[in-house]
Amino acid sequence: LAKVRALNQIAARRGQTLAQLAIAWTLRDPRVTSALVGSSSVRQLEDNVAALDNLGFGDDELAEIDRYATEGDLNIWAGSSTS
Repeated sequence: LAKVRALNQIAARRGQTLAQLAIAWTLRDPRVTSALVGSSSVRQLEDNVAALDNLGFGDDELAEIDRYATEGDLNIWAGSSTS
């Protein structure tokens, strides 16, 4: 939870929501040609699209994001890999 809060603070400094930060981070790589986003309302879709307003990242931002955007000890594949 501390990592999510830290990432949310990075997003807030950028004037973005955490979801917008995630979308912008995904699209920063020129090899990525599209990102699938889910939305349950027009408002949520508009919020997601607003990520396009701030796609640039500084090296310091990317380093800070890398510090917090880690998987931890969670293995979502544990059930399928042991059966």
